[in-house]
Amino acid sequence: MMLSRAKPAVADTPPPLDRRRKKGKKVPQLEELLALRDFTGAIALLEFKRQVGEQEEDADLWMGYCAFHLGDYKRALEEYEALTKQPACNPDVWVNLACTYFFLGMYAQAEQAALKAPKSRLQNRLLFHLAHKFSDEKKLMSSHQNLQDITEDQLSLASIHYMRSHYQEAIDIYKRILLDNREYLALNVYVALCYYKLDYYDVSQEVLAVYLQQVPDSTIALNLKACNHFRLYNGKAAEAELKNLTESASSSFEFGKELIKHNLVVFRGGEGALQVLPPLVDVIPEARLNLVIYYLRQDDVQEAYNLIKDLEPTAPQEYILKGVVNAAVGQEMGLRDHLKIAQQFFQLVGESASERDTIPGRQCMSSYFFLLRQFGNVLIYLNSVKSYFYNDDTFNFNYAQAKAATGCFNEAEEVFLLIQSEKIKRDFVYLSWLARCYIVNKKPQLAWKLYLKMETSGDSFSLLQLIANDCYKLRQFYYSAKAFDVLERLDSNTEYWEGKRGACVGVFQMILAGQEAKETLREVLHLLKSTGNSQVEYIVRIMKKWAKENRVPV
Repeated sequence: MMLSRAKPAVADTPPPLDRRRKKGKKVPQLEELLALRDFTGAIALLEFKRQVGEQEEDADLWMGYCAFHLGDYKRALEEYEALTKQPACNPDVWVNLACTYFFLGMYAQAEQAALKAPKSRLQNRLLFHLAHKFSDEKKLMSSHQNLQDITEDQLSLASIHYMRSHYQEAIDIYKRILLDNREYLALNVYVALCYYKLDYYDVSQEVLAVYLQQVPDSTIALNLKACNHFRLYNGKAAEAELKNLTESASSSFEFGKELIKHNLVVFRGGEGALQVLPPLVDVIPEARLNLVIYYLRQDDVQEAYNLIKDLEPTAPQEYILKGVVNAAVGQEMGLRDHLKIAQQFFQLVGESASERDTIPGRQCMSSYFFLLRQFGNVLIYLNSVKSYFYNDDTFNFNYAQAKAATGCFNEAEEVFLLIQSEKIKRDFVYLSWLARCYIVNKKPQLAWKLYLKMETSGDSFSLLQLIANDCYKLRQFYYSAKAFDVLERLDSNTEYWEGKRGACVGVFQMILAGQEAKETLREVLHLLKSTGNSQVEYIVRIMKKWAKENRVPV
């Protein structure tokens, strides 16, 4: 979003003002209100004079100017469109109208209006931004070549650098301008925005403080401060900053109220997302992305996909989110094409020069290798950023899976148990991997407890199969026999009887070797007798004979 307010959106030469002052009670003059940036007061004065027939020269132009700077672009549009219909319309009105269209997101109309205006530096800067919006590199370079080494043009260039994610280049321009123009305090906000985008939140705060000391009620600056607090601390700290802003209700608040509403949803963890975000999807770029994130958190993968499928990504965050959504669709619906698309997006970001050494970049590479099931490489990238995510449940979930997949079951168990999210702990992937860790780490009784806590379902049946087979492979025959016994009750498949038979004989064998308590034989016999198979009698007779000879009560 082009936030610069360094240059008015009206003609380069301001219209003359009536400097006559009436005697008696002092009435505020328009020029005084404009100097104070009291645009609400200026509009009230202009409307009053319009009603009483004392309209000043170029009052309609000033009305549009004030509405524009107040953020009331629809009102500004009405004023400027009315002016263009007048026979003696000032040609410069067209560029002002074009700027208004631009801020309303009506880019095609903005270009048409701009081309009707006389050639000027403002027109070139607007066409420069429109070329960026249309992704027209040829026109962009043409307008770029027409930029001059003047403050307004350099600010416009810095803005384009910012929107193309060239944050360091933007910082260099802003700092160069600030060296010669210390009074341009607002540039500190732009520098702070760049540092925010580079994840230097503490540096962003320091730079921002310079501006806030002089303009403590700035909507944009306070909003950025809140965003820094969100990144450095938490949503509550960020919301506290915005509370101060909404209470102050300065004249600039109207300009950023939609941005504030959007950010409050983010700070509150998605609360009110469906009420606030949909109308802002085509107004604030991040609104679409945050609404997608909200749908993902609600497990509404299809809605998330519908919202993002037509988005052409231009920033790393957009590539990452498209990758995440495609991975979710691919995994949920078993669609390999979506998984391949997700791999491509993750690899593109993770291997890019600007992102490869960032935390998101390394997470992308870990996700890329995760989808390829190359878990050794997954751990290389996750280990490099692990210190930043100690208490992050999602990170620990993925990290533990990678550890278990590479055979590091002790470490995997420890990380699985760090997870606090009840949603993750109910996930079958979590339960199955944790059960496998317990079994490999010789704690089959804990795996069995996981099953007992589950309600009867397809997942509980799958967990039983895992416990039965993994325990059998690792010679933990007692819990294998218990699992096969339940499976046999649920499904009369002969394989389950064969598994139970083998596990029961395995328990008996371990009792003979002194590796299992003799008292276990009683339960083994009970498990065998629950099966109506001709082989049971023979096996039971042998076990009872041994028990009698060794005085083991059964």
